[in-house]
Amino acid sequence: MSKAKVAVLDYGIGNVRSLTNALIKIGAEPFLTSERSLILGSDVLILPGVGAFGMGMKNLNERNLIPVIHEFVATGKPFLGICLGMQLLLEESEEFGYTKGLRLIKGKVVKMPLKSGSDVKLPHVSWNEIREPSKNRWNETFLTGTLKSSNFYFVHTFVAAPNNPEDILALTNYGGLDFCAAVQNKNVYGTQFHPEKSGELGLQMLKMFIKKSTEKNDE
Repeated sequence: MSKAKVAVLDYGIGNVRSLTNALIKIGAEPFLTSERSLILGSDVLILPGVGAFGMGMKNLNERNLIPVIHEFVATGKPFLGICLGMQLLLEESEEFGYTKGLRLIKGKVVKMPLKSGSDVKLPHVSWNEIREPSKNRWNETFLTGTLKSSNFYFVHTFVAAPNNPEDILALTNYGGLDFCAAVQNKNVYGTQFHPEKSGELGLQMLKMFIKKSTEKNDE
């Protein structure tokens, strides 16, 4: 079987070296690009990102990548947003004022509403367990086989709040607050955590994502 061609979107946000290294380690063929033909010719598209929502959307817009992303999604091939990349999937964000997102997942991005009197601080930088929001939600997804008490690496201040509970793929808890840790709507996926920085479990998750993506593309 040939290696899966994974386009990692180059839009000037975040250090992607750890992500490309992780993809190489699991047997994929990653390449950093902002070229439409290369993006549409890939098996999988990944939108990474660390930083502010507004800057992310500004950079995507300046590079004319927003219509390319929508064109890729329309092919039915898998699209994964990581950290800021997941937040950009939503309709809007309240970070530093209102900013319109990619509108691939209905909902908005809000500052993590920690409970009053909580002694935890923002940004949320820690390893946390993820869990299914409902029984069997992970069946036939790249989280299939993820065990209870599996911890992944988070670093963020804002969180995704999807309108439709069915779009929530995973939950986690920080400071007594349950929040969305992963999303899915058809072929659009996102993780608030960084699988590429989450050790062996993160690598296994990425490998499962690529495997399932390749299987669907071969159907």
